[in-house]
Amino acid sequence: MGMEISDELLSAVVPVIVYWVFSFLYELLAQHCVNYRLHPIGEEEEKNTVPRSKVIKGVLTHQALQILTVCIVTKVWEEKGEAITVQHSLPRIAVQFVIGMAVIDTVQYFGHRYMHENKFLYKHTHSAHHALVVPYVYGAQYGSLLDGLVLDTMGSALAFLVSGMTVRTSIYFYSFAIIKNLDVHSGLYFPWNPLQGFFPNNCAFHDTHHQLKGQKYNFSQPFFLSWDLILGTYRPFTVEKRKEGGFEVCLLTKND
Repeated sequence: MGMEISDELLSAVVPVIVYWVFSFLYELLAQHCVNYRLHPIGEEEEKNTVPRSKVIKGVLTHQALQILTVCIVTKVWEEKGEAITVQHSLPRIAVQFVIGMAVIDTVQYFGHRYMHENKFLYKHTHSAHHALVVPYVYGAQYGSLLDGLVLDTMGSALAFLVSGMTVRTSIYFYSFAIIKNLDVHSGLYFPWNPLQGFFPNNCAFHDTHHQLKGQKYNFSQPFFLSWDLILGTYRPFTVEKRKEGGFEVCLLTKND
């Protein structure tokens, strides 16, 4: 008899596998689809202040913490008898996805914005992520451990608990959230990309926030723009074609 892998373990490990598989695919596209890049090849080395080797090490450390946290949350939930084992209908799962997305966006927005407005927290935690002025795909989860715990891991855990999804459903939800987060950090502006077509919170929107003059705006990620629009932190922008190929994101004033 083969060894059975639990849904709890899969919900922790599968999103990490998805992260690196899709990072590899996006990296291939970045090298071969230069006419869709938001930043020309070479600009990363000029503007970013952290090497890729350190980014990989930081992301792997963050993911180890993430796996541990997900395993603990699902195990405790199961032992308390709160875990739901019967799979729900597809319409109910769709509603749970929407609730989960709203929860993640809420945690991301308020946690993210506070880390920018609190100078101590920004200097000692979130500034590490902004060392990537030119974002690239597998830098999506790069940052301090506190940054990752508050903005990523806690948001995902709350989305699971609040939405009432099963552990098995969470495997798909977490993987979808990972893919969406990778896409907004990819720096690849594909007009035919369904994620960028359906969600206005796309790589161009998030690129504005990574620009040095855009860090006080556009905190929302990875799904909707709702909180920026409601609370007045949305900064408009345009996406222009570069003469030498590719695209460029240009911030506008609120009155433009």
